[in-house]
Amino acid sequence: MGGSRRWLTLIIVSAALFLVVIDMTVLYTALPSLAQALHTSASEKLWILNAYSLGMAGLMPVFGALGDRLGQRQVFAFGMLAFGAASLLAAFAPSAQVLILARALLSIGGAAMLPATAALVRLTFHDPKEQALAIGIWGSIASGGAAVGPLLGGFLLEHFWWGSVFLINVPIIAVALLATLWLVPAYPGQPGQRIDLLSCVQSMVGMVALALGIKEFAQPEPSLTLAVVALSIGMLGLMLFVRRQLRLPFPLVDLRILASPPIATGILVALVVSLTLIGFELALVQRLQLVLDMRPLAAGAFVLPMYLGSFVSGPLAGVVIGRIGVMRVLLAGLLMIVAGLVGYVFLRDGASFLQILALVACGVGVGCSLTASGSLVIGQASEERAGMAGSLEGVAFEFGGALGVTLFGSLMTALYLAVLRGSEFAAAAGSSLDEARVAAAGLEDGVALLAFARRAFETGFNAASLGAAAGLLLLTLWIALRRRRLQAALG
Repeated sequence: MGGSRRWLTLIIVSAALFLVVIDMTVLYTALPSLAQALHTSASEKLWILNAYSLGMAGLMPVFGALGDRLGQRQVFAFGMLAFGAASLLAAFAPSAQVLILARALLSIGGAAMLPATAALVRLTFHDPKEQALAIGIWGSIASGGAAVGPLLGGFLLEHFWWGSVFLINVPIIAVALLATLWLVPAYPGQPGQRIDLLSCVQSMVGMVALALGIKEFAQPEPSLTLAVVALSIGMLGLMLFVRRQLRLPFPLVDLRILASPPIATGILVALVVSLTLIGFELALVQRLQLVLDMRPLAAGAFVLPMYLGSFVSGPLAGVVIGRIGVMRVLLAGLLMIVAGLVGYVFLRDGASFLQILALVACGVGVGCSLTASGSLVIGQASEERAGMAGSLEGVAFEFGGALGVTLFGSLMTALYLAVLRGSEFAAAAGSSLDEARVAAAGLEDGVALLAFARRAFETGFNAASLGAAAGLLLLTLWIALRRRRLQAALG
């Protein structure tokens, strides 16, 4: 393929990936407006948010395998059609029920597009240096795009109605679809690869139930019964799925791919880095609003340098990988995330520019780490199984984010309550700083209550952030000890 056509393909793929990732977070700012317009219940609001991510988690392995069988361009084009149609339906949804349906349909389009974007990068770029750069750009879009969602949603809501956050997808998808049919090569699939329907059902049930259970635990007032039942169904479904894959001659997900040390390491890094990124962002935005009294848009803007660091460092890491090797970039990236987390904790009350430098360091580390993990997974997968490898990378990122929200939230809540336990403010402060702020407004000693509750929150925030840094440091040391084995497997 000609050089210019290769890079045009990357632009098309990146535009589609950007829309898929943005739609994971764009409703964070639009939810209050649409909830008021559609008169949604609390349960409906939850499903409007979760229908997209749950569907994505369950369907990515299926569409990854379909892309390998039918051809990646065909599945990619189908995904864009589904995504565009669902965006149009969501923009003009007359009720909450229709919007939930539209978000579920969006997940079908997103699940078809995301693995195909990774596979098309693998199939289009064969030169190792070019491939590393392309994967870096792909990784920076995946990690940085989520931050743009809330800001884009806030901007559109200041000028248009809530449906504009979905309608903006339609013209972009239309142009990208035409460009795909014109410029993206129709790489042949592998018709001999069969799609086992029972495996598809087991995968979807297991993934969706597991994601639902994790997300339920992350709710402010979770239903433990729902969470435990969902997790149990999810684990049972995935156990049956794994057992079936090991017996099938044409498995939906060839688990033997995980026997490759580079691919297994890359998936683990994507999971842990996503966990840290999403969990820390959630905790940080809460701190900025509840402790420092920032407005939501200002808090989002304060966090943006972390994502800009990731966005810029991804392509640069791709260039550097071609010169110094993927393992050095991976280890350096993980250490930078550790330095950024620790730096922010100790500089959190210092000058703003020092805090921003810590966040930029964290973001640069994320960009380097995800680019390196993408190189390990996508670069090492065979062309015939590129779609499956891309789906595994996407699932790791999705579940990492869900785990991050749950782990950070649970640890911060537990420490918040532990600090308050036995104090005179324990009853009034509730189980979160939000509740303490409400209670403080109606009490004579509300200032003292709020100050104590903020200290308790800060204790949880610091412990969760430093705990994440410690976990990343252990992962870094583990990878460093296995470096020679990984390097030998890379050839």
